Formats: sequence, structure tokens, C-alpha cells
Amino acid sequence: MKELHVISTGQQTSETLVSIVTKIHRYIDYLHLRESEWSDQDLVQTIENLSASGVPMEKLIVNHRVDVANQTGVHGVQLTYRSMEVAKVKSAFPELKVGCSVHTVSEATHLARHGADFIVYGHIFETASKIVLEPKGVGSLQHVARQVSIPVIAIGGITPRNVQEVMAHGASGVAILSGILLAKDPLKAAQEYRYALTKSEVVM
Repeated sequence: MKELHVISTGQQTSETLVSIVTKIHRYIDYLHLRESEWSDQDLVQTIENLSASGVPMEKLIVNHRVDVANQTGVHGVQLTYRSMEVAKVKSAFPELKVGCSVHTVSEATHLARHGADFIVYGHIFETASKIVLEPKGVGSLQHVARQVSIPVIAIGGITPRNVQEVMAHGASGVAILSGILLAKDPLKAAQEYRYALTKSEVVM
């Protein structure tokens, strides 16, 4: 099944995020908690609140903070250029699934060789958060997907309308931020992305 990853925006309170995710978690595969301004305590409390609200721990991924991911028993950790090396994380915490954010083919192949379980690649299309950077495009996505044997999750400017195109170019899933969490109706948005992913599987 193609994966729907939702990444927190850094623009919402913990309470708002928990409220939204409680409603949408049945339609998504993973929630990435990417909140650089939160303390470890804030992050742990949010994870506990999500769990208490019925969100499965196996759907939660913590960005960067390996220690928090390990201590809370979530599904995995998403590493950035600031994080511990992927090989060291896999060695120290073999039970954690480890994803890595990448922007080039060389980064993708290097991290795949050193134990990454999946990579998040982009940005694929134009997006308001990356207006000064040229989008990678689906051709670049396809090249990356062909160079690695692990899942490639596409990010950046992805809408329900272009999901099928992204999937046709080798992505194993998509990662969405504002398109779901900042939508007028997050539940409807999550359902639309899930439908688009399911439709892409039928077409393929």
C-alpha cells in the first residue's frame, strides 16, 4: 500500500495537533512530529496525548530527536543533516525505523547503503515554503527511486491532483504538511489524499 505521511507544521499548538490527528489517523500511515521549538518534555507529552486519544504508536515518527523516539516507543525517527549518522542510530537503536531527509541522488544512495529504512525526497513541485529553490521535479524523483531499493517518500507541493503522477515516477508514498493539517477541513483533505493514493495503486 502506498504510504501517506503527514508532517507537523510548526504552526500549531500541541492541543490543536492532537485534536486534528485524532480525527485523521485512520486515513494516514504516519505522523512525523517535526517541532524544533518544542522541548523534549513538550514532545513526550504530545506523544502521550496522541496515544491516549487512540492514535497508534506505530504511526508516530519523531524528527531528529533519537533519544525521545527511543524512550517513547514510537515507530521511528526521521533524521536531518543535523542528526546523528544513520549507521550509528541503527546500531544503537536497531528497533527504530530510520528515515532520512535527502535532496540529491548521492545523499539518497549513501544513506540507503548505511541503513536508512526510507528516505523523504523533495521538494518535487513548487511550494510556498521553498519559493527561492527550484523544484526537483518528477524526473529527478524517478532517478532517485531507481537508484535505491528502499521506499522513497515524495514531498513538496503535492496535492491530490498530482499524486498519481508522483506515484507513476517511482514514489512509495507522499508526505504532506499544510495540505492536510492547515486545511479548512483536515479530515476531508486526508480522505482525498488517501483516495488519490488508492486510485494510483489501481492504475498502476
